[in-house]
Amino acid sequence: MVTTLVAFVLALGILIAVHEYGHYRVAVACGVKVLRFSVGFGKVLLRWQPRAGGTEFVLSAFPLGGYVRMLDEREAPVPAAERHLAFNTQTLPKRAAIVAAGPLANLLLAVLLYSAVNWYGVDEPKPILAAPVAGSLAAEAGLRGGETIRQAAMVGDDLEPVTSFEDLRWLLTQAALNGRDVTLEAARSEHGGSQDIVLPLSRLSVKEADAQLFRRIGLMGPWTRPEMGDILLGSPAEKAGLRKGDLVHQVGEVTIIDGQQLRELIRASVVAGQSQALAWRVERAGVMLNLEVLPQLQSDSNNPAVPRIGAFVGGPPPMITVYRGPVEGLWNGVVKTWEVSALTLRMMGRMVIGEASLRNISGPLTIADYAGKSASLGLSQYLVFLALISVSLGVLNLLPLPVLDGGHLMYYLWEAVTGKAVSDAWMERLQRGGIAVLMAMMSIAFFNDVTRLFG
Repeated sequence: MVTTLVAFVLALGILIAVHEYGHYRVAVACGVKVLRFSVGFGKVLLRWQPRAGGTEFVLSAFPLGGYVRMLDEREAPVPAAERHLAFNTQTLPKRAAIVAAGPLANLLLAVLLYSAVNWYGVDEPKPILAAPVAGSLAAEAGLRGGETIRQAAMVGDDLEPVTSFEDLRWLLTQAALNGRDVTLEAARSEHGGSQDIVLPLSRLSVKEADAQLFRRIGLMGPWTRPEMGDILLGSPAEKAGLRKGDLVHQVGEVTIIDGQQLRELIRASVVAGQSQALAWRVERAGVMLNLEVLPQLQSDSNNPAVPRIGAFVGGPPPMITVYRGPVEGLWNGVVKTWEVSALTLRMMGRMVIGEASLRNISGPLTIADYAGKSASLGLSQYLVFLALISVSLGVLNLLPLPVLDGGHLMYYLWEAVTGKAVSDAWMERLQRGGIAVLMAMMSIAFFNDVTRLFG
């Protein structure tokens, strides 16, 4: 809980400070007087003013946001001697640059964070496939599990090396959302010969990227050794005689390739509402044993009858530390930021027209949960989390909603086209509409948080 809270507050502080610093830095460069730079809203907790009459830097109590208050005749009277320093007296390009600088600062931060992860190195699962889900596209394409993916690309594009399973997962997500097939160069062993296999993802009607998407594709995760982990006291696994470290070779007539396949077989052991005993052949200290395992049906928030054996099934996947050089790492950071931004916009568009579920909208509770989980996995994972949220914040603020930076840019576009500023009356109407839309989005996000975390 403490780790989650600290990771969440630190993430918010960094992302908000960078966003507001973008506004502040460009405002100062454009000759605008900045009165206050605030991280957070509400009661001021800390205050710092480097020089008399200069910008006041404050840390406020409510952390979900921040602001940069500039000298502006629309908010308060401005002395004639300082009128040239007011925001509203600046040229249209300067005002647009100041407004756009906040979201762009978040996107730039994402580039730097992704680049830093590339330079620092991140441990990711090797691109070795688990046994595909029965009846899935992967199974139909001829994949059996245990294949190493060396190269991959959407059909029609040049094949590119696949460094890790996360690279492959990202490619499959993009291809599925774009309705394009994918070519995989798959090797049955890490150093053996390979063959090209096409996954016909264009056959899928994809509305959102979730676990069900990868179940339909058939690739639920990387290969893991089919061995037993910790076993709970009094569990079906213990009653059957299973021990930690047992390597499972066969269940019934099925040869076990990896941990994911074994978990699927356990989940499929229900017939007519009753869990069925399974004949397991396991290896323990070089000795083969035949055991009978009877999974126990247990209630689950999403499924009232889920068979479980009360043990951790499957070992950790083989890992690889992915490093990239200075130039390659920076370019990869740019590409990753662009791809995540495009995917974010595409998903937002699909939600607007009803092609994607509003359940994709997450709020502060989910973000806090992910912050804690990523921080517990190490620095690299936490930086990737920060980059993802920074992209989301940058893209969200560029949307043409009146209360957001993108809304102000929309006003400036109107002014550039017509030569006239948006009238005060229309500005007020648009602001009210924007607030209503934003409040609706926040309500949906909070509802999703509650049902996702406590449902």
